[in-house]
Amino acid sequence: MKTPITFAIAGFGGRGSTYASMQKLFPDQMKVVAVADIRPERVQIAKELYDIPDEMCFDSAEEMLEKDKLADVIVIGTMDRQHVNHAIPALEKGYNVLMEKPISPDLKECQRILEVAERCPGKIIVGHVLRYTKFYNTLKAILDTGKLGDIITVSASEDVCYWHQAHSFVRGNWRNSEETSPMILQKCCHDMDIYTWLLGKKCKSVSSIGSTSFFNKEHAPEGATPYCFGGCKAKENCIYDCEKIYITDPKTGVQNKNCWMPEIVCGREPTAELLYEKLKDGQYGRCVFMCDNDVVDHQQVNLLFEDGATMNFTMCAFTKTGNRNFRAMGTKGDISADMVSNKIHVRLFDGEEETIDVSLLQDDFQGHGGGDSGIVADFLEMLINETDATERTSTLPNSMESHFLCLAIEESRLNGGKVVDMDEFRNRA
Repeated sequence: MKTPITFAIAGFGGRGSTYASMQKLFPDQMKVVAVADIRPERVQIAKELYDIPDEMCFDSAEEMLEKDKLADVIVIGTMDRQHVNHAIPALEKGYNVLMEKPISPDLKECQRILEVAERCPGKIIVGHVLRYTKFYNTLKAILDTGKLGDIITVSASEDVCYWHQAHSFVRGNWRNSEETSPMILQKCCHDMDIYTWLLGKKCKSVSSIGSTSFFNKEHAPEGATPYCFGGCKAKENCIYDCEKIYITDPKTGVQNKNCWMPEIVCGREPTAELLYEKLKDGQYGRCVFMCDNDVVDHQQVNLLFEDGATMNFTMCAFTKTGNRNFRAMGTKGDISADMVSNKIHVRLFDGEEETIDVSLLQDDFQGHGGGDSGIVADFLEMLINETDATERTSTLPNSMESHFLCLAIEESRLNGGKVVDMDEFRNRA
């Protein structure tokens, strides 16, 4: 395919803008030529950043998709329950598609897009960016050697920062599972995808428990009000106070130019003055104990694989430093790793411990440990050189297993932790 590969961005939010920004890394290989977003200020930002003409700027993904094919690739960065209905017409118009995860929280929609993708010529990949990190590829290479023997048990967790939970899953767009997706799908389909890929095993059954135990009215401190700037008497000592998180905190506030949250609140280049205005009565200024959220703030999952191996996974929203932790125990050794230290520890029963420092193998860990740039680089390679997907590529079929797992896990949670048979669940689609 001729370069540069042209990109249309449907949904210029956090993820759509991230994929578009890869033009800075690959200026000879990609060019953003069209944008759509329901927020005019986001369209204006994209227009200025990428010199997009007026006729290629649209008020919605639907308006963009009414036009003939505008680019080689369309990025579907709209909300969870819109993904399939935007991706299908894009595929039918001949676009190659980079779809942000999750594919859909609806089993029937997952099956529908699989069927459409099979008959359309364009390639489609899903934003499971962890597959493209040096960290997980190094871990995968070690596991594939077989030197740990048969993997018997895996223990893994996703530690969600307290402020990330408050921003995205209590106050933010992914707070309500009926409007978007359950937490285990929206946040943790990354985890189900990466761990089943690492193990190369098929899951037999799942069970899960978890709830929204803290972010509810029962835990509102005395004197709390619906908005942080509404005369709240608990504001000074509340760690979830919106002024602290978005403005004054040295790590997450507006002074830290590397933190993405203030920009999400403002919709454009954030300033303290603009944030005060937006937070006064906006969604991100609400008390975290008085929102309409229903997604879990902690959840535990058990998985049984067809070869008898087991895995437990924990998502918890009460951590200071977000992290993903992994430990696998095999018949000849065990291995542990985490994405904060970027170190992998291999302990063979008949040998010394080996430590691999992945930070020595990679310079840039921005954007999901380098996964954001990795997925775009691989997709460009596929399109420019017309190569086939590999076992690693987050194709639609490869990505679907994580969705089956997450939806079955949520069914178990909603039914008190009942065991869900995966063959029966997959067949429902």
